[in-house]
Amino acid sequence: MTGTTRSSDGLDDRRKRLLFRCWHRGTREMDLILGGFADARIGDLSDADVAELENLLELPDPDLYAAFSGGKPLDGEHANGIFVRIKLFVDEVQRR
Repeated sequence: MTGTTRSSDGLDDRRKRLLFRCWHRGTREMDLILGGFADARIGDLSDADVAELENLLELPDPDLYAAFSGGKPLDGEHANGIFVRIKLFVDEVQRR
């Protein structure tokens, strides 16, 4: 079972909910991608970043996973900003 390694202490309610949502996507792969990113970066995100991430989480897991794995690009609205930051994070983690 996956789960956060980061405490939600010190986070505002919005970020606490977002951290939970990132770790409870419905597929293990997306839990690891989004949850790992949230663990590492949730405290550093601006309010605009948080809004982008909330918007990105509205997409279905298969679409997101395909985009992160390079199988199918996202539409223009979602294909930049926070998506790019998460993709770079995933690529960095995979290089370790």
